[in-house]
Amino acid sequence: QVQLVESGGGLVQAGGSLRLSCAASGIRVSINAMGWYRRAPGKQRELVATISSGGSTNFQESVKGRFTISRDNAKNTVYLQMNSLKPEDTAVYYCNSYLAPTGPNYTLHSWGQGTQVTVSS
Repeated sequence: QVQLVESGGGLVQAGGSLRLSCAASGIRVSINAMGWYRRAPGKQRELVATISSGGSTNFQESVKGRFTISRDNAKNTVYLQMNSLKPEDTAVYYCNSYLAPTGPNYTLHSWGQGTQVTVSS
């Protein structure tokens, strides 16, 4: 059974940083395409960043240059480093995996509980 557990969120002032973690079990992050997603209050869940099995990364335009995505294969964990945070980054953040042919909008597993990120102005 696949389990994805997000952590690392919190309350931070604008301009601050947080590092989110996604600990996976039941899948190997080293061979799966992984994505970070977020859902802001009153909005639909959106894709934030992806990392392919080969290590290529992509980012939503609004977070380019501020966020990085990485993984630790030994820990089977995917990270989202968030710098220069803005109030509009406030959301619950989730991770999931997807198949490259179908893309990150078609996730493979049930959503975890997510981790709340709140950025104050």
